[in-house]
Amino acid sequence: MDDRPLTIDNHPSSIVHGLSSPALEITDLTGIATLQDSGRRGWNKFGVPTSGAMDWFAYQAANSLLNNPPNSATIELGLGEITFRALRNTTIAVTGAGYEVENYIWTFPLWTTFYVRAGWTVRVKKTSGGNWAYIAIAGGFDSPVIMNSRSAYLRGGIGSALKAGDVLPAFTPSADLLKLAARDFPVNKFMPYSQTPTIEVIPAPQADWFTPEGIRTFYESEYTLSPSFDRMGYRLQTLSSPSSAKGIEKAITKELISEGMTMGSIQIPADGQPIVMMADAPTAGGYPKIANVARASLPLLAQCEAGLSRIRFRETNIEEAQENYKKL
Repeated sequence: MDDRPLTIDNHPSSIVHGLSSPALEITDLTGIATLQDSGRRGWNKFGVPTSGAMDWFAYQAANSLLNNPPNSATIELGLGEITFRALRNTTIAVTGAGYEVENYIWTFPLWTTFYVRAGWTVRVKKTSGGNWAYIAIAGGFDSPVIMNSRSAYLRGGIGSALKAGDVLPAFTPSADLLKLAARDFPVNKFMPYSQTPTIEVIPAPQADWFTPEGIRTFYESEYTLSPSFDRMGYRLQTLSSPSSAKGIEKAITKELISEGMTMGSIQIPADGQPIVMMADAPTAGGYPKIANVARASLPLLAQCEAGLSRIRFRETNIEEAQENYKKL
C-alpha cells in the first residue's frame, strides 16, 4: 500500500479536470483494453474493488514520461493489439512488457515517447515477455469520473471495454509536444521484468493455518501462470515441488469467515494451488491467505505469461518491503 504523504503529486485520488478534445480514434483492437488510472481508493468498505492498473509501475512511468498529472488515465492493453489514428498532433508514451510500437513508418521500443502527427496511425503490437501495455497521451485521457476514478471495472459495470470505432478525448498538455517526444525511461535500472522472477512476499494472517511442510512447499516450489487468469486474480500451477503432496498442506481445515483482501493477497483454496488477487480483486474472501505480494514485486508478477513463466516466492518482512518500494 502507498504510504507516502498524500500530496497533489502522488495522491491516488487527485482527478484532472479541464478542457479536452478528441485525440485518438481506435481503428482495430484485439484482446482487452480499458482506461485505467491509479484506482478507486476509499470504496472497499462498500464492496467496490480498487481496480486501476495491473502493472502500477509501468502505468506511473508512462505518465511521468509525459509530465502528466500522476493520476491521469491511460489505456491498459492486455493480451492483444491496438491500432489507432491521431485526430490531432500529440505525443504518446507506451510502457509495459511484451509489446512493440509502430508509429507511421517507424518502430519504437517500449518505455519511450514519440510525436504523432494528426492523421498518423499507431499500432501497439503483441510480442512476448509480458501481458500488459500502457498507452499514455500528453495531457491524459478524459472519461467519466465514477467514485473519484476513471478506472474501468467491467465486472461491476463501471466503465466499459474499449472497441474499434471509439474516439478518445484527451486534456490539453501542459508542455510543448515536441519537448515531450524522444524521451526514454531506464526501466532495467528499476524493474527487472523477467519470465523467471522471484516474487517477494510477506507472511499473511493465516500463515499459521498451514503445516511446516505446506510452508516449505510454498516457498520451494516453482509455479507458472495458469491460462485461466484475468484482472481479478492470477491462478498459479505448480511446475516442480519438494513435496509429494498435490498442493500446499493446511494444518487448519475449518472454514474461514470472509475477511478483507487487497491486491497481492495469496489465497490457498481446497486444491492447494495459490491464487494471487490482482487489480480487480474482490474486497473480501474466505480462503486462508498464506502470504501477500510486496508492492515492489507486483509489476513482475503482473507481466508473467501463462505457461511460459517460472515463478518462485521469497519471504521478506514489512521493513525490507518498504525499503525496496522506496527505491522505485
